[in-house]
Amino acid sequence: MTALDAATSSASGPNPLERFESELEPIPESAKTHDLRGQFWIWAGANIAPINWVLGALGVQMGLGLWETVAVLVVGNLIGMSIFGTFVIIGQKTGVTGMVLSRAVFGRRGAYVPAAVQALVCMGWCAVNTWIVLDLVMALLGELGVVDPDLDNNAAKILVAAIIMVVQVTIAWFGYRAISAFERWTVPPTVAILLLMTLVASIGLDVNWGQGTAPDLTGSAHFGAITAVMTAIGIGWGLTWLGYAGDYSRFVSREVPSRRLFLASALGQFIPVIWLGVLGASLATLSDSTDPGRIIVDAYGALALPVLLLVVHGPLATNILNVYTCAVSTQALDIHVHRRVLNAIIGVVSMAIVVYFVLNSDFATTIDSWLVGIVGWLSPWGAVVLVHWFAVARREIDAPSLFAKPADSPLPMVRPTALVALALGIVMTWMFMYGMLEVMQGPAAVALGGVDLSWLAGGLTAGLGYWLMETARAKKTGDQAISL
Repeated sequence: MTALDAATSSASGPNPLERFESELEPIPESAKTHDLRGQFWIWAGANIAPINWVLGALGVQMGLGLWETVAVLVVGNLIGMSIFGTFVIIGQKTGVTGMVLSRAVFGRRGAYVPAAVQALVCMGWCAVNTWIVLDLVMALLGELGVVDPDLDNNAAKILVAAIIMVVQVTIAWFGYRAISAFERWTVPPTVAILLLMTLVASIGLDVNWGQGTAPDLTGSAHFGAITAVMTAIGIGWGLTWLGYAGDYSRFVSREVPSRRLFLASALGQFIPVIWLGVLGASLATLSDSTDPGRIIVDAYGALALPVLLLVVHGPLATNILNVYTCAVSTQALDIHVHRRVLNAIIGVVSMAIVVYFVLNSDFATTIDSWLVGIVGWLSPWGAVVLVHWFAVARREIDAPSLFAKPADSPLPMVRPTALVALALGIVMTWMFMYGMLEVMQGPAAVALGGVDLSWLAGGLTAGLGYWLMETARAKKTGDQAISL
């Protein structure tokens, strides 16, 4: 029995952690867990999702060779997941959520800026992840004879989305323990289905394993395609999870070796992202379609039922994290509403967005714009937080002070250097961004011929800018010198 389970079983009430979670309070050490299986399955479950095989197909569809695409996925995710793992460790050491940690960096009220953005990001992800599977669900239900795949099936899509939304909000309603249990019990069966799909692709499908780079993809266009994949599902993919990391690792005891927690969390993300990315890239050699439903149904029509179960599990496993993190990020705005009430509100708003997507949205444009936009804020935010943790705070943050009310807080209300660095990083991210929409094609990326270095430019600008400004401030005020 873990410490978390022992604390739960010995205390009065069904879940004594609920009070700490619902009111955004520090989790007592006695109630934390030493068992890292939950961390592995949480992050693995969140990434066994159809969006990853869709993004895995992106490189091949843009003209990259199959193994070139795989190489970009592996190298990018080794870097991205390493950065993610660092944020997991920070969450364990401080015992606070990502947006509560932001109070130490941006100031007690200055942290409202990243907290508000993170809450909106999570709500948007919840809607996107629910919506992205609907065409695929309809295609698979068409294979089973439940719906006519030649119709738009908008009513059926909205009904399926509503069922998924209710289930994921219900799981998130019960907090960390329910999320961990759901992932622990449901991910292994989905892995079995994924293994079956992989075997079918390897043996039963005519995958072009030797597909090379398109002859007309040369020069800056070639490098641009590589950077696009790197942003969408390489380094950029790991960065999209930075704001979530501490929300779940705060439940892990500080007695657990950091190295073990790092490996459990980073591998929990790395393995399924690479697995699904390679599967998506290999399937893309079979079809010219950009519609994920068409690609999967063409390849796995005979396995419609098990693939359908995997597809429906995807948004559930991912969105329970989005709903939960959205709620605690909203609470970090000093909005004193019970987490469960916030869960319900998030579900209603996300469902409204899904309905809009079903009735009005274009698949490729929406997905690309959304993913590029996410990196646009998380890369600079992560860079500022890392510089503060290692150079300014020197890995020592008084976590209890982060929970004090604004009037009683020893923290500065606003740290201008952090907010200015974040703003500069976001601007530079846009400058080097090359999305599908013209408004998301920055002048630097256009001048480079479509090369997307948004995550790198934004992160370096924000991190270096914050370090320089804090160094200058320390010299002026006589505070302790800042060093990297």
